[in-house]
Amino acid sequence: MRKTIALAATLAVAPLSAWAEGKTHHVALHVDQNDPHVLNMALNNAKNLTQYYAEQGDEVVIEMVTYGPGLHMLIEGKTPVKDRIETLSLELPITFSACGNTIANIEKKTGAPVTLLEEAQVVPSGAARLVELQEEGYSYLRP
Repeated sequence: MRKTIALAATLAVAPLSAWAEGKTHHVALHVDQNDPHVLNMALNNAKNLTQYYAEQGDEVVIEMVTYGPGLHMLIEGKTPVKDRIETLSLELPITFSACGNTIANIEKKTGAPVTLLEEAQVVPSGAARLVELQEEGYSYLRP
């Protein structure tokens, strides 16, 4: 009899748990190297996290912050991962942030404007952006 009552209680509550919303995870990915292996690993991390949390019934919000040599990931004509960024930006809940300080330093050194991929957004400082994201509760990853 106890098993029947327990089963009935479980079945009564089961539909409610199906309606429960999953958790939303926030992840800041830090890219500061111009190494194709590292750039691909960062993109793999984003894709794998999204898949993992989807399987758990959760969501993930990712911001990939690039600065220093890592900015090359988002520079038109210099990035070895342009096609992957274009594809993943359509598939994943991801934002690509480019450091304004690094852009200014490159432009000052080369005398030419830096053209970013259209998926990129400029933030004033990549390092400061990572601090802000962590202060907002984002988990920090560096591939």
